[in-house]
Amino acid sequence: MKRRAFLIGNTLTIASATTMLPSASLVEDKAPLSVGLITDLHYADKPSRGSRHYRESLQKIEEASEAFRTQHIDFAVELGDLIDAADSVETEKRYLKTINKKFERICDQRHYVLGNHCVDTLKKEEFLGEVGQTQSYYSFDQSGYHFVILDACFRSDDVGYERRNFQWTDANLSQKEIEWLEADLTQTKLPTIIFIHQRLDVDNNHGVKNNAAVRKILENSQQVLAVFQGHSHQNDIKWVSGIPYCTCVAMVEGNGVAENGYSILDLYPDGTLQLKGFRKQDSHQWAKNRSNTNRG
Repeated sequence: MKRRAFLIGNTLTIASATTMLPSASLVEDKAPLSVGLITDLHYADKPSRGSRHYRESLQKIEEASEAFRTQHIDFAVELGDLIDAADSVETEKRYLKTINKKFERICDQRHYVLGNHCVDTLKKEEFLGEVGQTQSYYSFDQSGYHFVILDACFRSDDVGYERRNFQWTDANLSQKEIEWLEADLTQTKLPTIIFIHQRLDVDNNHGVKNNAAVRKILENSQQVLAVFQGHSHQNDIKWVSGIPYCTCVAMVEGNGVAENGYSILDLYPDGTLQLKGFRKQDSHQWAKNRSNTNRG
């Protein structure tokens, strides 16, 4: 029997589930804002390799789409690596067109976080142009919350990733983006959610190299409720200075829809967050963190 973890504030309790559906909600009232989350689809029309089943992401996103429509999400976010690497720009664009057609059907409002595989063959402007997004990092307000999309696809020398000009272990926010982030969070008074591909909570190969500087900005703002990220393909959650960093499971991992993973993030007026996990994705819930001294 699969086990699901729920975080309430900083207290860990365990529930269990046996189907694709998330465990029963701990919050009875309908959330005013619901966000569909998927990550690391790595779609490509090529044979499976190891635990990565590239073609199956088409079927897996169909299942996620149906769940998102049933749950009436307000918008969707893909947390990076929507596509896998191809041998040519033309082939990569075909991969992107194919998987994005599936993603477009979920809802009208969609946000794309750049992952390293998104720009392994393409340039950022090529990827963004195809999906209809003008910027790789930006923020927006909705239903009393502030949301920030970040781009960690920069080398240590501030050069942006494109066409294999990078090592995937050298992930950074650019200096311009860091300055923008600090100004952006200074200007908002709303509770804030951060979306990024590479991890801000670890110092290994999956971590953003200048993540300490980024975390300091998030902590100083006193507004950030949670960070959602992908990249390492695993369920994980770490608390750093009172902020939960939630890593979501990769959709590409595993053979068959039973190995799928996606989630719905419900945001409540009092700052309570509930992540309802489907299939392989863990579920979490935590109350608004009112003190930077809390640890989980």
